[in-house]
Amino acid sequence: MKAIENYLKILLLKLLLILNPHKEKNKGFVNQSGNKILFIRLNRIGDALVTTPLLHTIKKDIKAEIYLLADRKNYIAFNNNPDIDKLIIFNKGIKGFFEVRKLVKRENINTIVDLHDDVSTTVSFLIALAKAQSKFALEKENKNIYSRTIPRLDASKFHVVDRLLEIAKLFDIKIENADENIHFYPGEESFKKADSFLNKIFSNKKHLVGINISAGSKARFWGTENYKKLIDSLTGFNVNLLLICSPEDLEDAKEISENKIQIFHSENYNEFAALISKLSFLITPDTAAVHLASAFQIPVFGIYVKYKTSEMIWSPYKSDFECVTTEEPTLKNIESKDVINKLKPFIEKHIYRNSNVSR
Repeated sequence: MKAIENYLKILLLKLLLILNPHKEKNKGFVNQSGNKILFIRLNRIGDALVTTPLLHTIKKDIKAEIYLLADRKNYIAFNNNPDIDKLIIFNKGIKGFFEVRKLVKRENINTIVDLHDDVSTTVSFLIALAKAQSKFALEKENKNIYSRTIPRLDASKFHVVDRLLEIAKLFDIKIENADENIHFYPGEESFKKADSFLNKIFSNKKHLVGINISAGSKARFWGTENYKKLIDSLTGFNVNLLLICSPEDLEDAKEISENKIQIFHSENYNEFAALISKLSFLITPDTAAVHLASAFQIPVFGIYVKYKTSEMIWSPYKSDFECVTTEEPTLKNIESKDVINKLKPFIEKHIYRNSNVSR
């Protein structure tokens, strides 16, 4: 059934490209007061976070009111962001398409930007059906529906943030000297809760190493025994260890911890992000957590699946970084000794050891 649905979507998209091309091609952007720009980024939190450097660059250089269309799975990545004037959550289905079309007309939005790195059928329909003067995107198979596109940088050589920053050139913004990073704003209350939690469980002020076991899919759960061995390997460091997980992985975390190290879990993403900001070092299989670490320039060790793709892994944009990867569809066959052997010299660059030798 899913295959038939996808096939029909492709057919409809091809028909859309033929019947509804954007008529005003290559029309430049006029930087003037009164501009309203709608950016669209659906899907996951990590997908949303990597767009924030571009949004920040645009807001700094363009006189415009910034609208952001997200969905219920990723809108939290844009909450409290001062670069966004209005955050709208997309409602799936036919109703949602008409709501966006009405929004563009009612608010007199003159420019729409597709923030997706590849073709999204949903976003293609949203943009094609909306009546806006300018429609910008990276160059891809659906380029006929846009007024201007810019070539997509080679995904095997360029970080996803750099690829998205190319869109700024469509606004005549020079990005060669841009000093950008991921932007996320947990809020003062979340920072206070993170501080309160850590002060209760750790009486000393040692370096804090966070081990996050949760990711967007079970394929990226590395396994209970592997995490136990990893924790044992870190006992030689003069650090506080904290196991981090989502609420649904709490039982796995308890089994891994065996009451030896503390556990943090929260359904509140702002609190999770605030906790990440307090770490000295993060170990994680989850790319969204990697991007949060980048926002706060926390060193990261990643455990990655790189299955059937030549694209660059989603490493932190600004943080010091090391990783292990597998080309298999899950993490289960990455051996703990391979992770530990690569992790130890990297973590030594950032953490003091029990030997009292400072680095």
